[in-house]
Amino acid sequence: MSSGGEAVLRAAETPLFWLGALTAAWLSVCSVCRVLSGIRVWVLGNGRLVSPTNLGTWAVVTGATDGIGKAYAEELARRGFSIVLISRSQEKLDDVSKVIASKCGVETKTIAADFSAVDIYSKIEDGLAGLEIGVLVNNVGISYPYPEFFLNVPNLDSFIDTMVNVNITSVCQMTRLVLPRMVERKKGAILNISSASGMYPVPLLTVYSASKAFVDFFSRGLQAEYKSKGIIIQGWVTTALLPAKILNSHLMGMGLSQRARYLKKQKQG
Repeated sequence: MSSGGEAVLRAAETPLFWLGALTAAWLSVCSVCRVLSGIRVWVLGNGRLVSPTNLGTWAVVTGATDGIGKAYAEELARRGFSIVLISRSQEKLDDVSKVIASKCGVETKTIAADFSAVDIYSKIEDGLAGLEIGVLVNNVGISYPYPEFFLNVPNLDSFIDTMVNVNITSVCQMTRLVLPRMVERKKGAILNISSASGMYPVPLLTVYSASKAFVDFFSRGLQAEYKSKGIIIQGWVTTALLPAKILNSHLMGMGLSQRARYLKKQKQG
């Protein structure tokens, strides 16, 4: 290389270093701010914000009888919200409703609905009529029974319909039912439960992963639209922390291993 070229490289070395450092710092700050924002509102709870006084009397939780949905319902009830529980099994709804009412002393209401269907929303709308809803937790969701190649998924046609209805349509439709009155009152919070699987494509869970990516983008888009109207809309935070090619390769290998174990058990059974 000529001495002139070396001189140019040396002259550019320091500015390029600082450009890279500043870019990395900016990405880190953005990631930390988004994580802290989610923790502030949903993990630590920010008691001054997440309360019936500030948001509205009722909290609505889908997929409320197990896991994350049940935990959110109990925590929101502990904070004084009356709770609408929506899930498929009326028996489970009754059990959770009784526990929450007894433990937290709040009013509860149940709506039995199967989110794999699309004709349920008029029933849900009737059940929510007249309620001052301050919080909506869109938690209901389903995944694969086991990791599988797209074309090998059993009953693929109905599987696609069910996955889309439960993981995507439910989020849009429940938001459609609840958001207008939040906007009228200029306050309210919507939490759309996404997944780490929505951060990157996850081979062998492709439809599930794509559906969760939708939830994240839907949440971020709506937050941009309605933040100025006093509404908080959040999904799981997604940040590009690993090179996608490396992560996809790792996830593919993990999925193949899980798939092989499942198929082996099925054959032995």
